[in-house]
Amino acid sequence: MKRLYMGAAMVAALLTFSGCSSSYLDVPPEGSITPKDYYSDHPTEVVNAVYNKLLDWNESSFSWLGVSSITSDDADKGSDPGDTGTDKNLLDNFTFGADALSLNDVWQGNFEGVARANQALKVLGEVTINDTLKNRLEGETKFLRAYFYWNLVRTFGGVPLIDKVPDPTNAADVANGNTRATKAQIYDLIKSDLQFAIDHLPKKSEYAAADLGRATKGAAETFLAKVNLYQKNWSEVLTLTNEVINSGEYSLVSDYSTIWREIGENNSESIFEIQARGETPNKGVQGYVDCQGVRGQFGWGFNVPSQDLANTYEPGDVRKDATIIFPGETMWDGTVINSNTPNPMYNQKAYLSRTQETYDGNSWESSKNVRIFRYAEVLLMKAEAANEAGDPATALAALNQVRERAGLPDYTDTNQDNLRMKIYHERRVELAFEGDRTFDLIRQGRAATVLAKEGFVAGKNELFPIPQRQIELSGGLLTQNPGY
Repeated sequence: MKRLYMGAAMVAALLTFSGCSSSYLDVPPEGSITPKDYYSDHPTEVVNAVYNKLLDWNESSFSWLGVSSITSDDADKGSDPGDTGTDKNLLDNFTFGADALSLNDVWQGNFEGVARANQALKVLGEVTINDTLKNRLEGETKFLRAYFYWNLVRTFGGVPLIDKVPDPTNAADVANGNTRATKAQIYDLIKSDLQFAIDHLPKKSEYAAADLGRATKGAAETFLAKVNLYQKNWSEVLTLTNEVINSGEYSLVSDYSTIWREIGENNSESIFEIQARGETPNKGVQGYVDCQGVRGQFGWGFNVPSQDLANTYEPGDVRKDATIIFPGETMWDGTVINSNTPNPMYNQKAYLSRTQETYDGNSWESSKNVRIFRYAEVLLMKAEAANEAGDPATALAALNQVRERAGLPDYTDTNQDNLRMKIYHERRVELAFEGDRTFDLIRQGRAATVLAKEGFVAGKNELFPIPQRQIELSGGLLTQNPGY
């Protein structure tokens, strides 16, 4: 009989929620109540298990930072020269191959997220709850599934498209889990999931206080605008960003430096962020603070600002000091940074105050929320789409809101090419260390030029390799990306 191979995508698709914290999902004793009955009384818990995946080491931490940030011209590997971070030195200079462990983490972590989402959707389809709540929870779940697939498609291109809980005894389901869908098919699923979320999620202000941090209508609109930005669907980007702007739900905060502090969590600019808890029982993003903390003082010192990034800020741009920690600097909380650190700069957006923020001694799972979507990016997406659509006045109005908050004068040049480059610049300095730079350069068609000094090879590094481990687990059915 022909052996049915199951790669990590398929194995993950069969997972239950057994790996979730009991604080997010308490499974009733076997035999006392059926899961259907239990979840009919506790429907949000099955969705909380999907949110919980965002906290995992292989989802939002070291490996993802390596792929999404260390590969860019904004960041260097950091740490000590002899500490490679397993493969972060290879990501830093584009010498990685299909055996890189970070890439396998990204693949596995996001497919585990997809699996949890599919399990949640299956459960929600079976429970007895009112339609409004059911649709809302399905909308949250599809928003999260879109996010996991978004990470996968930007990293690897086409991947297996698994939109239900598969039957491991069904050869067709197993084959589907080991077959790469096209990039377009993955984008179609993402957009369909986000449209459902837009249609059924409440606005930020319509949630109860206890539900702070859950996916909202505005978050889904922002996310879908960003997906369309990658596809150069400028009219759709304008429509969606205008919906977010005109909703009145969001605004820029006055002090850029506070966005990444505890006092800035879920503020007026926040559209979606990963929620963390830094007190017992801790449930934070595993290792996020530690792996980026000042080497020899707070952490491992990886993912540090590059000199190229430091040099690109305009004089007077307040974002530079809010993004970069310098040796010997006195931080906003009075902490003095060591003056003899092994790296010349560190990522301030990952800084956790041990004295002025919630901290119980556990920095591995800290109180640090990770910002995913912000209102400033909505304005920058609108500016880019308007410029590409030939409307420089609208583009400048949106762009200059971001610049004014940064303490910079208005930009006035209406030449489309010049304005395009200024918008690209603003995205870089506004969103530094928020996981966008490498993917931005690729979608803009500039990676081969800008990242040439980093080792980027045109025609190859626009995608990362399918992890060799996953090809082996699939029995060779998964195909490799060109150049690897």
